[in-house]
Amino acid sequence: MARWTSAVGAAQLARQLQAQQPRTTGSGARRPPAYRSLADGIRLLVLEGRVPVAARLPAERELALALTVSRTTVAAAYEALRAEGFLESRRGAGSWTVVPAGHPLPARGLEPLPPESLGSVIDLGTAALPAPEPWLTQGVQGALEELAPYAHTHGDYPAGLPALRRTLADRYTALGVPTMPEQIMVTTGAMGAMDAICHLFAGRGERIAVESPSYANILQLMREAGARLVPVAMAEGLGGWDLGRWRQVLRDSAPRLAYVVADFHNPTGALADEEQRRGLVDAARSAGTVLVVDETMSEIRLDPEVAMPRRVCSFDPAGSTVLTVGSASKAFWAGMRIGWVRAAPDVIRSLVAARAYADLGTPVLEQLAVNWLMGTGGWEEAVALRRAQARENRDALVGAVRAELPDWEFEVPSGGLTLWVRTGGLSGSRLAEVGERVGVRVPSGPRFGVDGAFEGYVRLPFTVGGPVAEEAAARLAAAARLVATGATTGTDAPRTFVA
Repeated sequence: MARWTSAVGAAQLARQLQAQQPRTTGSGARRPPAYRSLADGIRLLVLEGRVPVAARLPAERELALALTVSRTTVAAAYEALRAEGFLESRRGAGSWTVVPAGHPLPARGLEPLPPESLGSVIDLGTAALPAPEPWLTQGVQGALEELAPYAHTHGDYPAGLPALRRTLADRYTALGVPTMPEQIMVTTGAMGAMDAICHLFAGRGERIAVESPSYANILQLMREAGARLVPVAMAEGLGGWDLGRWRQVLRDSAPRLAYVVADFHNPTGALADEEQRRGLVDAARSAGTVLVVDETMSEIRLDPEVAMPRRVCSFDPAGSTVLTVGSASKAFWAGMRIGWVRAAPDVIRSLVAARAYADLGTPVLEQLAVNWLMGTGGWEEAVALRRAQARENRDALVGAVRAELPDWEFEVPSGGLTLWVRTGGLSGSRLAEVGERVGVRVPSGPRFGVDGAFEGYVRLPFTVGGPVAEEAAARLAAAARLVATGATTGTDAPRTFVA
């Protein structure tokens, strides 16, 4: 019996492989045999999770035609992968991907670094900062003082605690978007909100338009829900949305949903202006597309002189076209798994009804903590600290990367937690792989794209500063040298580094 659970088409695999062709420079550069490059490329895709484990690969002849190489080259590459433990084959069943014994299973998104690796590897994989103290402790203590009445109930609040729903509604109203508590559902983080929205609006096979690039974990959530992703290219640099492209995609593809990050976009850091926001809402309304706006970065404005545009939902206050997703994870702490959806009351009722078959509700204590913080001014003080930390880290990281890797290109965003970097022609996938071996963990560009796009990019978060940022940039430079010369089997060992 075959042990594969999915399949990868020849054309799809060819696109992913062709996008990651390495650039080699200098007199020390060496070009590996074609079969070796092909085997390494497939192995990288498996290690990054972009080709799943237990995925059936195309037949040798099919892949050879798609890549315009000889069948002998593909056969030799498959044989090399089998010898390394990344491929199994059975006559009549084909060949499928595996992971060698003892090797960690690849993640499909951006998972936190295991605690045991923190002493030797600098983690630039997750865009999250430590908890802001003393506000976390104060928020939890305040929640405990208010817990007693809720402890005498069943504890299940599928729409969220009424007090927190009211607080969130009042905050939107204060921003100029009149909102009732009936327009709010509290969720388990922004991912919980997106999961509920996708299951309600986009069944298997439905189209979802997404920015290109976009947030990796949300893209993977949509893929696993069976959605067909329609990428819409962002404008260059920090230009935000390209409205012409969005209008064309919404008109021609008629996606059921569209997912965007308007405020300090993840990963580029772009801030959509007011004209873009109004235009995209109008285009979505005309196309009958539900526009999901991720506001998780909206409070991470790092340059105080930057004026914030009106919220996207202000151009659709009833919430019939725009569904807004918010979260405490980026503005406060990732460990505070509180998110929310703002939408029309009938949409909220449908989301709540569908949720009964999933998680029933969000933990009461965390909801009380967020409500306490938002009601006492602690939230604003904590967010101010978060901005100061991120601003300092951003400036340190920008300076370090410019010093160590002067040919890497990027624009410095005025907010958010990420820097989107063009790597001077080097493969982001190879940089990510080699980076792990020299002691720095960085996500490659293709994680943020659809079908192999952005191979020449990496995302760097503002999570380290000072000497740690300098060391991270030095390790990235070491990885870049190995990739540029083709010496990706180098023996550079990560040094122990204590922040």
